[in-house]
Amino acid sequence: MTKPAELREMSDEQIRLVWKDAAESLFRLRIKSQTEKLAAPSEMRKQRRLIARCQTILGERSRAAAGSLAEAASSTTAAASA
Repeated sequence: MTKPAELREMSDEQIRLVWKDAAESLFRLRIKSQTEKLAAPSEMRKQRRLIARCQTILGERSRAAAGSLAEAASSTTAAASA
């Protein structure tokens, strides 16, 4: 299980790979749950949470990047008008 601190240390590409692997694993678990009983049903919850963690961290990073771009643009505009 990947902890949020471990995910935050990864690059965006690595997080996307973890996300993709978790999504594929969840898909296989869903198919398996329809055809037979799962040995560990809690594994589906773990995969869903891992996907959510990845999405959250990537979203935080994109918002932080957009915020820093907006801040830089507004400070540049303010400096130019002064």
